[in-house]
Amino acid sequence: MPNFKPNDGRLYAPATERNREAILNILERVLPNPGLVLEIASGTGEHASFFAPKLAPRRWLPSDISAPMLKSIAAWQQATHARYLLPPIELDVCAAPWPLETDGQRSIDAIVNINMIHIAPWAACESLMAGAERILPENGVLYLYGPFQRDGQHTAPSNATFDSWLKEQNPDWGVRALEAVEEAAKAHQLALKDVIEMPANNLSLVFHKQPPS
Repeated sequence: MPNFKPNDGRLYAPATERNREAILNILERVLPNPGLVLEIASGTGEHASFFAPKLAPRRWLPSDISAPMLKSIAAWQQATHARYLLPPIELDVCAAPWPLETDGQRSIDAIVNINMIHIAPWAACESLMAGAERILPENGVLYLYGPFQRDGQHTAPSNATFDSWLKEQNPDWGVRALEAVEEAAKAHQLALKDVIEMPANNLSLVFHKQPPS
């Protein structure tokens, strides 16, 4: 869970520093360049402030549904002065349309979503795929990171323990099956192009928007 340091508007999530370099290595390879990247469920804003300068000239648009998180993202932006980090927007992934679909001012080239779908109802994953279908151009990228089951099994005992803990917090949460996520994506013209093993028994999933069949 995010921690608050006194006299600082920024929130801190301990996992961010542990996974950010590994994720950056993948993003450098799979994201279009240049382009506008929408991060959904940006949380504290630490990833956004870390990735934006290193992925330039790509522009990074963070978003979240939580007012405290939006405040933290803005504080990180102010503290780091990252040139290519845009002000955060409020976005509920389960709402349709998303706000940026109606403002007519932004064209999104890629979507990044880190550690969300296992701490949200399954409907959030389906809504993420639907939104990606609506806003991504042909060959646009959707990147997911987090723990996943494969072939009906957890990839490590620690993930099984984590899954049980998640379900205790909320029965609608849980480590998702990779195959179910892929099927949800296929229903919205998103093809799984790569599955990359990451540290701490996590996976990176890279989807591309397909042309209409």
